[in-house]
Amino acid sequence: MKILLTSGGTGGHVFATVAVARTLKNISETQGTAIDMLFVGPDKFTETKSKRILAGKLRRYFSLDNIVDLFKMFIGFWQAFWSVFWFMPDVIFGKGGYGSFPVILVGLMFHIPIIIHESDSVPGLTNKIFAPFVKKISFSFSITEKFFSPKKRIFSGHPIRKEVLSARKEEAKLKFNLAGDRPVLFFVGGSQGAQKINDVVLEILPKLLEKYEVIHQSGENNFKEVKSESDALILAQKLDNKYYHLFISLSDSEIGSAYAVADLIIARAGAGTIFEIAAMGKPSILVPLPSAAANHQVKNAYEFAKEEKAVVFEESNFTPNFILQEINNIFEDRKALSKMGENAKKFAIPNSSEIIAQEIIKIAS
Repeated sequence: MKILLTSGGTGGHVFATVAVARTLKNISETQGTAIDMLFVGPDKFTETKSKRILAGKLRRYFSLDNIVDLFKMFIGFWQAFWSVFWFMPDVIFGKGGYGSFPVILVGLMFHIPIIIHESDSVPGLTNKIFAPFVKKISFSFSITEKFFSPKKRIFSGHPIRKEVLSARKEEAKLKFNLAGDRPVLFFVGGSQGAQKINDVVLEILPKLLEKYEVIHQSGENNFKEVKSESDALILAQKLDNKYYHLFISLSDSEIGSAYAVADLIIARAGAGTIFEIAAMGKPSILVPLPSAAANHQVKNAYEFAKEEKAVVFEESNFTPNFILQEINNIFEDRKALSKMGENAKKFAIPNSSEIIAQEIIKIAS
C-alpha cells in the first residue's frame, strides 16, 4: 500500500501531517499492514521519505510576490508531477495549504483517490478549489460541515501528535525546573514567533513576575531580541529570574509539558494550537493573527470561545495594561478558570489521527 502525504505553508499543516504519518506508521507496525509512505511538499519532513518541492502562495490580493510565485508554481508543478509519477500512490492525503496544491492537482490528473483535511472553521483556498473533485474531506470544526458534500465529509477533529498529549504535570515541573509555588502562564509565540505577543510580554514582565511563573516560547525570529530585553529587565529591576523560563522553540514532548503544567495559555488561534489546548483541557486567551488568510484565525478563535471555552483578544485590544488586568481577573475566579478548562476539553476529539488514518487505509485498500 502506497500513501503519499502532502501539506505546506504553515507549521500547523506540517504538525498535523506528522501526527497522521505517525499513526499510519503505528498501524503498519502493530497490525502488520505494509505501508510505504512518501511526503511531497515545500517543508522539511523527517517522519517518512520525502521530496521537497517549490510552491507558490495563492494570494487573493495584489503583491509583487505573486509574480515570483508564478515561477515557483510552474517549477513546483513539474517537481510534483515527477514525484507522483515515480511513486504512483494508491491514495493521496492532502492537509491543505498552498504547499499541497501542485501535488493534489497532479493526483487528480492521474485519477488517484484523494482525501483532504480542513483545519479551519472556514475552508482555505486550496481545499475550496479541490473539494468538488476529491474522494473524502475530513475537517476539524463541526461548523465546517456546511461547506462540503454530505457524501464526502468526515468530522474527524484535528490530528495532534501523541507526544504532545502524553505529558504529565509533575514531570513537566521537573523538566522546566519550575519553582512551583505560583500559577503558571504559558505564552506561545509559535515556530516563527508572534511579535505582538512577545512585545506585550516584555512590557508587563515585571508585573507578571510579582504573581506568576512564566514559560515563554518566543519563536525563532524574535528570540535574540526577547532574550536581550528580558535579561536587561531582570537585571535592572532585580526581578527573580527563577520565575521566568524563555525558550526559542519546544520539542513535541516539551510543548506538551508546557501545556500540562500551565494554568493559563496565551497563544495565537491557529487550528493546531486550539485543538492542542482543547485536548489538554486548558484555559486560554487567544490572540488571533489579523493577517491570517481569509481572517481564519479570528473565525477559529470565536468559534472555539463559544460556551466559555476561551477568552478572545483581537490584536487591536491586546495592550499591556488590558491583558494584565484580564489575566489577574481570570485568576480571581478559580471556579470559572477551572470551568473554562473543562469546557475546552469537551471540544477535543483525541482520536482524530486514527479516524483519518483508517479512512486513508480504507480508500487505499
